[in-house]
Amino acid sequence: MKFTEDHEWLLSDGDVVVVGITEHASEQLGDVVFVELPEVGTQVAKGDEVVVIESVKAASDIMAPIDGEITEINDSLTDDPGKVNEDPMGAAWFFKIKPTDDGQIDGYMDEDAYKDFID
Repeated sequence: MKFTEDHEWLLSDGDVVVVGITEHASEQLGDVVFVELPEVGTQVAKGDEVVVIESVKAASDIMAPIDGEITEINDSLTDDPGKVNEDPMGAAWFFKIKPTDDGQIDGYMDEDAYKDFID
């Protein structure tokens, strides 16, 4: 698992990368009340806005951590956005992306580096 400075986690799963937000990010957001996900098949570039999250505290955007094509979204979050608070590192993943450059994920932090980053 890799982590971004924007508090996203990335997990390689075969030829796709699963993307979500960290527990730290979900705690900072507070109670999530709305999640807007991208459409399957969307081509994104690193840094593109992909997901919109609204909580009782703030609205936030999730940016694409890598270039690629969205292959799957977690539809359950639109009906139950609170999952983001309940299980941000598991069941509340946002989307799966097929990378156009497998090497992009290598530049991100491992878990120890991320823990140092948020401390």
